[in-house]
Amino acid sequence: LKQTAPLEKSESTPLPLRHRLRLTPAMTAINTAQIGSETIMAASDYTRGEMDIEAQKSMYVGTMKAGAWGAIITLLMLAYATFTLSMGMPWLVALVVCAGAGVVIGLGMGFGGAWVATIVALSGLALFVQLLIAVFSLAF
Repeated sequence: LKQTAPLEKSESTPLPLRHRLRLTPAMTAINTAQIGSETIMAASDYTRGEMDIEAQKSMYVGTMKAGAWGAIITLLMLAYATFTLSMGMPWLVALVVCAGAGVVIGLGMGFGGAWVATIVALSGLALFVQLLIAVFSLAF
């Protein structure tokens, strides 16, 4: 890109980049480009409604599902902490209530077996942490 002489304008307001650069016709040509065995389509070749959007659709669905998983797991963690710390509920009762609610909510939202396995694994982790807490509280 070549720098051109500035147009008549004060120094306090700079010119936009498109006014300061001189673009050659080769730089602004819109054509399809061949990269390897794949042809890249230019904007002028696009026809509305003819693009395969399956990849974008699956990415959107996956992102929304991951967001829902994260939100529900966060909600269950907050519920567990509230039940045990604020309400004085025994930790095992709070764990069973939250795990049961998590399974019901997840299956109601259509998360399937992976969701149930995740809830069971997180409940097992909570049992292990509570076991560590009990063992270390006896030691000190």
